[in-house]
Order: sequence, then structure tokens, then C-alpha cells
Amino acid sequence: MKNRILTLLAGALLCLGPAAYAQRSVILATTTSTQDSGLLDVLVPMFQKQTGFQVKTIAVGSGQALAMGRKGEADVLLVHSPDAEKTFMAEGPGINRRLVMHNDFVVLGPPADPAGLKAAPSAPEAFRKVAARAVTFVSRADQSGTHAQEKKLWKAAGIDPAGKPWYLETGQGMGQTLNVASEKRGYTLSDRGTYLALKKRLGLAIVSEGDASLANIYHVIEIDPAKYPKVNAAGGKAFAAFMVSAPVQEVIRTFGVDKFGSPLFFPDAGKKDN
Repeated sequence: MKNRILTLLAGALLCLGPAAYAQRSVILATTTSTQDSGLLDVLVPMFQKQTGFQVKTIAVGSGQALAMGRKGEADVLLVHSPDAEKTFMAEGPGINRRLVMHNDFVVLGPPADPAGLKAAPSAPEAFRKVAARAVTFVSRADQSGTHAQEKKLWKAAGIDPAGKPWYLETGQGMGQTLNVASEKRGYTLSDRGTYLALKKRLGLAIVSEGDASLANIYHVIEIDPAKYPKVNAAGGKAFAAFMVSAPVQEVIRTFGVDKFGSPLFFPDAGKKDN
């Protein structure tokens, strides 16, 4: 009799399972840098343990993450493409865009720096040197936040690299693009966090950094349930609140220090946002 009751209970749970799981599952669409740097490997288990929600992380370029938000295919976004984010918010799919953290972009190249980018006074000038010397430049070309920043730098340099034989487009995430740049002994643009996380296996060095045009800012955005009733609004809201909470901001502040000697990101929650 006892076994029969247990069997019936198990059957009932199986029937309820998919719906119950869907309500406890949160789809996070985010940039590859948060994944490749290892930050989400720390934060996602923390969130799941604290809240009981299970996170399905989809690491793509920020442009693709925003596109998922436009279709209601994610519950929450963690992205770093401010201009595109502002357009996204104006269009209406997102709510409660909040500042989370920042790091910066760096221009990378072969340690010998054959194009002499280290002597460039700014990042746009470094890009001009790449074009002038026709040395290999590897682009993500994936509409990510990094790709958007790269296009801004080419524009500031007054150069259109599209179609040039020295300009290679991977259509891949940051980690894969860094691997290609290393193999081709070329130059590329990366967020600092991903570069530091993967540095040991790459033949790349920082050749331009510190320019104001290289700021890299991350926001968390909830998807509006009024427009997309099927999104897990509670889960998305919980994850957004988690990212800007004091304990998580402290984790962000120290993440990477023990391994790299400096943090990979800097916490910004509660600060004035432009």
C-alpha cells in the first residue's frame, strides 16, 4: 500500500513538474564576457541557492541578448552596450534598467607590436595605425557590445575597415575571437576581464589602454511582463535585484583579485548613471 501511494505521488509530481519548473526557471540573456570571465560561475550558484530559481544562461553578444528581449525570449538581460540599451528601453520591451558594474576595453596584439600601437596617444589613433600598416585585425562582428565599441573606434579613426583583406570577422564570442587573434598574430579589441581570464593561453598583450573611449559599462534589464505575459517576471526581478545587492557588489569588487592581482570588474550599483 505504501509503495502504491509513493508511486501515485511521484506520478502527480511528474504531471506538475514542467509547469512548476518553468515558473522556477529564469532565462538570463547576457554578453559572453560575463560567462568567459568566470563571473557567472560564481554568481549564478549564489543566486540559485538564495532564491530557489534555476538559471538558464544564454551567453551571446549584447546585440543578440537585446534581440531575445525584444521577442520575449528571455526574462532578464545583463548587457554592456549602452547606446543599444537606451534604444531598447525607448522601444518598450525592457523595464528597470540598472547600473551594475564596469571594467574597460583594451586593444590587444602580438607582444612584439609590429604596428607600433603602444606609441599611439589614443585608441582611435591605434586603430589608424592598424589600417595604415594593413596588419591583421580580428573583429567579433557579432553585434555585441564589444563589436559596437569597436565600430565606434573605427568611426572615430575615420576608417571603414569592412572588406579590407587585413580585417577578419569571426562572428563569434570574445573567447573564440581572442583565440583567432592569437593564432593569426593579429590585433583585436577585448573587454579586460575576458582577456585576463584567458591570458595564459593567448599570445596577446595589451598594446593600448586607459583611453576614455574604452569604458565598458554593464546594466541589468528586466523584460516587461505587460508586453510579454509568458516571461518569468518574478524570476527576472529577483535576478536583477540580486545583481545590485550589496553582497553581490562585494563579490564583484573582489572577483579576480586572488588570481590576477586586480579585479576583473568594478561594482557600480547605486551610482549616478549617464
